[in-house]
Amino acid sequence: MSSSKPEPPILFFLLLLFLLASLAASQEFTYKGFAAGGSNPNLTLNGITEVWPDGILRLTNETSRLLGHAFYPSPLRFRDGNGTAVSFSTEFVFTVVPEFPQLGGHGFAFVVAPDPRLPGSLPSQYLGLFSAADDGNATNHVFAVEFDTVQDFEFEDINGNHVGVDLNSLISNKSASAEPVNLKAGDTVAWIDYDGAARLLNVSIANGTSPSGVVNKPAKPLISFPVDLSGVLRDQMYVGFSASTGVLASSHYVRGWSFRLGGGAAPRLDVSSLPALPRAKNGGKNRTSLILAAAFSAFVALVVLAGAGAYGAYRYKNRDIIEPWELDYGPHRFKYAELRRATRGFRERELLGSGGFGKVYRGVLPCSGETVAVKRVNHESRQGLREFVAEIASIGRLRHRNLVQLQGWCRRRGDLLLVYDYMPNGSLDRHLFGGDHLKGSRLTWPLRRRILRDVASALLYLHEGWESVVLHRDVKASNVLLDADMSARLGDFGLAKLHERGANPSTTRVVGTLGYLAPELTRTGKATTAIDVFAFGALVLEVVAGRRPIEPRAPPEELVLAEWAWERYAAGEAEKVADARLGGEYDAAEVAAAVKVGLWCSHPSPAMRPSMREVARYLEGGEAGEVPEPPPPPPLPPACSGEVGFDDFVHSYPSSSFERAAAAGGGWDAGTQTSVATFPFSPLSMRSTHVSM
Repeated sequence: MSSSKPEPPILFFLLLLFLLASLAASQEFTYKGFAAGGSNPNLTLNGITEVWPDGILRLTNETSRLLGHAFYPSPLRFRDGNGTAVSFSTEFVFTVVPEFPQLGGHGFAFVVAPDPRLPGSLPSQYLGLFSAADDGNATNHVFAVEFDTVQDFEFEDINGNHVGVDLNSLISNKSASAEPVNLKAGDTVAWIDYDGAARLLNVSIANGTSPSGVVNKPAKPLISFPVDLSGVLRDQMYVGFSASTGVLASSHYVRGWSFRLGGGAAPRLDVSSLPALPRAKNGGKNRTSLILAAAFSAFVALVVLAGAGAYGAYRYKNRDIIEPWELDYGPHRFKYAELRRATRGFRERELLGSGGFGKVYRGVLPCSGETVAVKRVNHESRQGLREFVAEIASIGRLRHRNLVQLQGWCRRRGDLLLVYDYMPNGSLDRHLFGGDHLKGSRLTWPLRRRILRDVASALLYLHEGWESVVLHRDVKASNVLLDADMSARLGDFGLAKLHERGANPSTTRVVGTLGYLAPELTRTGKATTAIDVFAFGALVLEVVAGRRPIEPRAPPEELVLAEWAWERYAAGEAEKVADARLGGEYDAAEVAAAVKVGLWCSHPSPAMRPSMREVARYLEGGEAGEVPEPPPPPPLPPACSGEVGFDDFVHSYPSSSFERAAAAGGGWDAGTQTSVATFPFSPLSMRSTHVSM
């Protein structure tokens, strides 16, 4: 019996299947510039990304707080039939041109993502990849290699010139300094190779200059990271680039790109054959050019003043000012005219609120359409200028998801302006004590707990997570802002103070808000982290009880919230401290734990208070049994006779920096200076304290 042979059509069909499988298993493309196809760059673009006529891909420009994306237009198969990530290799040449030399803003990344739009992504420290809401979520399915030119302490960056491997989060799983390559100086060639069989990722970089035109890959990779990408990648993914700018800006360019999927190295790029990037005529800006520009502007202003009379005087009055101290924190980011347009001339209808040192307006930036909060600092006193400098010196360099982000500033002769992220849900005190339609209506117990954890996280970062110790010195409900997701962010750094770690705190003027002010300040005048802890304790009790730390309208025995809460706790009735508007919908053990934390933080002796690290840990635990018993406060001594004046004592009770001041009783006037008389051992005993207005 003879064996049967496959018919020719069957052989042809098998051969076709083999060819299709080979094509599916191995795909590659090369862009020697991005002008192929005429006006069609064969890329999916998003944000401010554009392709220049000469073929250069520009992801961002020198506009602040914007992002750009560019992706290969078709999805690629990154996993085989078994769900295992396949090998891939890429080589690309990119250039970062900062607006100001050595000041990056913000970063650039190679990305593999399920959606080329990266929906919900934000600029600045988020690199156009994620947002505060989804950063760290396993459902992102985003793999990225970041080339970051800004050190963000929030994401544990090692320096301001590094490469990192990011899996669903901006906290890199593996990172390394880019040295000796400077990512902010000239062309950089990058190679990213993933071996699916060995489950090994290698990242290499080199300066993009070579006499032969072809830059050789270093023998040793900058990063060699054992990782299985099968759980991160989906079957169908898009590959491309993302970049963003922050308060400072950089232009991010890609000159050429090759990619291979399914094994083997990506095609080599000849750097000399790629479209050349035109160099800036002035080589970038620096401090000298800023000073010369300011001097030249002043000279022109004087000439105009002399030649045009009244018109020149008007221009002089309304010019933007750059002073030497501003150069220490980077250039000011906004022109006065731009902020005036954003707030519609600082109209009263755009007013969000009034604080002790100025007013806050809602604004829409004309360049980006982004809604911001513009704080117009009161400039008629030295205190206003001190606050302006303090906020730039502190929050201007801080990065944390629970801090209100300072976008920039401007100083005109008659105006000091700070620009912040806009918090659509306003301040915490507005929700606790606002109109009848707001009072506690949205503040469920789980939400109140989350708000307290958010503020504790922010204070822990200020005290321990930055290069210097930052004392906020004005922690209170009106300075806690709520974003669109009702996450809490600590703002208003006008009273902030920085000092080196381990340094002895120096004597300072007594500033703060009555009810949140630590008692030792009135005796020693020395600000330490313990004063923020004390204020946080007052905030904890305020959020739990839905009452102000000092309530002038309350019965005498309930005037001071901390004293009343201690009496309830000592009587075994901690649950009675809870806000009646909660309607009993809370976990009694969690309420008791929060009350214990609040009382512990409110202890009159700073040595007896916990650190913010301890506070954050106990708030995360949530069970009353996990929190140590708060030490009882010592008996208060009788009030001293005579008056001790504190001319520099500042209070802003009960005003809000970002919301209209609540119309609370008691005759308190936001932002006035007070003289504190016959101050006892602790301001908790306000029944023994007279405050003269």
